[in-house]
Amino acid sequence: MEDRLADVSRALGYEFQCVDLLNDALTHPGASNSRAAKRRAAYERLEFLGDRVLGLVVADMLFHQFPHEKEGDLARRHAALVKGETVARVAYDLGIDHALIIAREAGGAIATPTMLADACEAVLGAVFADSGLPAADRIVRRHWAPLMAEDAAPPKDAKTALQEWAQGQGKPLPVYTTLGTEGPPHDPRFLVEVRVEGVAPVTASGTSKRAAEKAAATAMLDLVK
Repeated sequence: MEDRLADVSRALGYEFQCVDLLNDALTHPGASNSRAAKRRAAYERLEFLGDRVLGLVVADMLFHQFPHEKEGDLARRHAALVKGETVARVAYDLGIDHALIIAREAGGAIATPTMLADACEAVLGAVFADSGLPAADRIVRRHWAPLMAEDAAPPKDAKTALQEWAQGQGKPLPVYTTLGTEGPPHDPRFLVEVRVEGVAPVTASGTSKRAAEKAAATAMLDLVK
């Protein structure tokens, strides 16, 4: 087994029966030349699987950890725990930033947080494909339990908080406008502007329109509070 694969395997606390699954999960689409299409399909399928595994296990953890919380509160906790920024934190902990092979056309040697989050999900998918849910469940619980403990109260979505602030000030609801995109096609960033009556407009970017809107709302909250 290559050193980069062995390092991630040790960090996971899991020994793969089929090492090719881990290799596929740690090979970013396009990083293989002659087998590019096959590699891309394998990576994306594992990412798809890992995303669902992560969502299921985190939902189960929240369901049992917070038996008295309403669905909306659980949903906000869940969104915070499975969002790209959080998954990227786990990816760094697992050393995926050093193990991921990235194609030159996909940004060269530097892994973006989005790439790391996707690769982390692919690794979880690889564990599930290799041994099933119990093994993947143990890994998710080990690495996400500390993250879950960071917030005693359910996190409040920045857009909701900004809307509540505007209403409390007797102002119309915030208006979000997508100004465009920037960055390479494989890793675009959306630029969004938010306006609230009587407040200077704020712009922010994110890996999706939703993420950019949240970032803009957060920036405006920092400005007005």
